[in-house]
Amino acid sequence: MSIVLNHTIVPARDKEAAARFFAEIFGLSYAGLEGNFAPVRVNEDLTLDYDYRSAFESHIYAFHVSDDEFDAIFGRIQQAGISYGSGPRSPRDMEINHRRGGRGVYFHDHEGHLLELLTRV
Repeated sequence: MSIVLNHTIVPARDKEAAARFFAEIFGLSYAGLEGNFAPVRVNEDLTLDYDYRSAFESHIYAFHVSDDEFDAIFGRIQQAGISYGSGPRSPRDMEINHRRGGRGVYFHDHEGHLLELLTRV
């Protein structure tokens, strides 16, 4: 059996707004609170469970996506007027990277977490 990450807790000051933002940008569904969490199902294996925290450090969440998914998500990032960048230290240079023959982009969510899209790993 291979090890698969099933879920992780994503800290947020406004867990429902954070879950809605992520779901909207990534083209996913947010169905509302489940217990203490505002869950967003990313795929059949992974759920991001947003939960309230008053203080937390920013995290990086990286997602390997297809070229079509990249185009769709990146289009929503641009349409929403979200600053993006080519690297973790340049998340607002308004450029994408082309590492490993693919495309990658970084952007911050409303909670300060850095989200990464990459088409090649």
